Amino acid sequence: MGTLNTELKARSVAIGHKRLEGDVVLPRRAKGLVIFAHGSGSSRFSPRNTHVAHELEVRGLGTLLLDLLTEREAYDRRNVFDIPLLAGRMVEAVRFARSDAELSSLRIGLFGASTGAAAALVAAARLPQEIAAVVSRGGRPDLAGRRLREVRAPTLLIVGGRDTQVLDLNRQAQARLRCESRLEIVPGATHLFEEPGTLDKVVELAGQWFNAHFEAAKT
Repeated sequence: MGTLNTELKARSVAIGHKRLEGDVVLPRRAKGLVIFAHGSGSSRFSPRNTHVAHELEVRGLGTLLLDLLTEREAYDRRNVFDIPLLAGRMVEAVRFARSDAELSSLRIGLFGASTGAAAALVAAARLPQEIAAVVSRGGRPDLAGRRLREVRAPTLLIVGGRDTQVLDLNRQAQARLRCESRLEIVPGATHLFEEPGTLDKVVELAGQWFNAHFEAAKT
């Protein structure tokens, strides 16, 4: 893995016409930027996503954690499962990164958890030239529906071995993908990867996937 990067620069940002709140962390000489899409009922403060983000940061990857809904929107539970709406917010985040002086030159990856995985995949389908890689953690890629066939970014699906229903849905979704894809099963893990060592395995897999495809995108 090499030397961990502990020189991190953090700042808060406001994204899109709704001024969605986000937090950017950039390591020195960042290898790329990973934009996170949290799951239903969560926010940019999701403890699992913030843990994954920090571990990616010390591995040389920039991160952007943002709230996909305003506080008022989040009160309406229909919005939490509105994949086109959430995907649109991810598209806004990508466009923000492309217009930001510090981020514009970085290759972009998307990391989605639960329903956020579907939002990330739909956003990747809408921006095929912009997204270098996608990672789903315990995600619901099946909710991306017909847009799955339009995804061009290499996609890694990470599922807990004990999360049997979601594992079946991921297998079905992978069969519909037409891009490079891989399904990784973390033994002993349930849906939230709360078991000791399982979230660290997610970090390892995601870090390898993003680094490899960010490097490939250079050529």
